[in-house]
Amino acid sequence: MLILTRSVGKTIRIGDDIEIVILRINGNQVRVGVSAPPHITVHRDEVYQRIQANQNCPS
Repeated sequence: MLILTRSVGKTIRIGDDIEIVILRINGNQVRVGVSAPPHITVHRDEVYQRIQANQNCPS
């Protein structure tokens, strides 16, 4: 795992197409903006886990 330290307004790039911007830090919460192409899905982990559980659940 790569660990980075960024301050408000700073950007992290992943490849050519994904940009992560630190928008606000409030105590132990960080507001992050993510710009990615439409074919890349971006979810919070708890949402991703729920989607995965629903896809693996027999109908």
